[in-house]
Amino acid sequence: MRYIEYEKIVETVESLCVKANYELPDDVLAALKKASQKESGPVAAKILNQLIENARIAAEERIPLCQDTGLAVVFAEQGADVCVKPIVGRGQETLFDAINAGVKAGYEKGYLRKSVVADPLNKRANTGTNSPAVIHHTIVPGDKLKLTVMAKGGGCENKSQFRMFEPTAEKKQIIDWVVDVVRTAGADACPPFVVGVGIGGDFELCCLLSKKALLRNLASRNADRFYAELEADLLFRINALGLGPQGLGGDTTALAVSVETAPCHIASLPVAVNIECHSHRHKTAII
Repeated sequence: MRYIEYEKIVETVESLCVKANYELPDDVLAALKKASQKESGPVAAKILNQLIENARIAAEERIPLCQDTGLAVVFAEQGADVCVKPIVGRGQETLFDAINAGVKAGYEKGYLRKSVVADPLNKRANTGTNSPAVIHHTIVPGDKLKLTVMAKGGGCENKSQFRMFEPTAEKKQIIDWVVDVVRTAGADACPPFVVGVGIGGDFELCCLLSKKALLRNLASRNADRFYAELEADLLFRINALGLGPQGLGGDTTALAVSVETAPCHIASLPVAVNIECHSHRHKTAII
């Protein structure tokens, strides 16, 4: 059994929160540059180049890419041979405790906007720490701890949708609905988008698949040929909408579409769409 110090986890999450908000991932930046070179609309091309310049300034001057520094969504893959070593004299702190402490420290250290309210419907008082984070925890083989922090903005998250289709639904129906979700999102969700699609599982797993799809490298394709073709078809149809960067028209409404799947009940066909804006912020570390 391998023990990882509580404070090591806190420090790692703290660093990931800051880096995610300051540094656009290489694959996202590459996709923006590729789109700017192919874009036929002068206004759209200018906006894409402004987004690229925004990323450069944020990284060099160590300031947030966007004023909405997001809800901290953390994916924790804990090796079966890993335990958290608590601080002596402070009780039995858990992995979740360490993650939330790291989020609190990172949002404070990075001067990042705190955007979490403790009560969703009644008082809606800000927690002042951007915690608690949304934590997705899985046990995997090995003795490592993999942590991924996604800073998920409210504007794009608000446009995400879920639908339970009849199991007899055809591919075209799925494509039409996903494209309409993106069309409805429009300028409010800050295109160009990264679109995550989950298909299968049940109600909650399907939505989680759509969010996990956003973590894939934008240049990657689904390993299954059928779903790889579905990704390509969706990207083509979405870009044919002509919404363009910031909704002002153009060829680039989405930078990528990623589809993830899971087995489902014979009577079900759940589909979820998770919209991500052009400021697609996530960082990973392995301890």
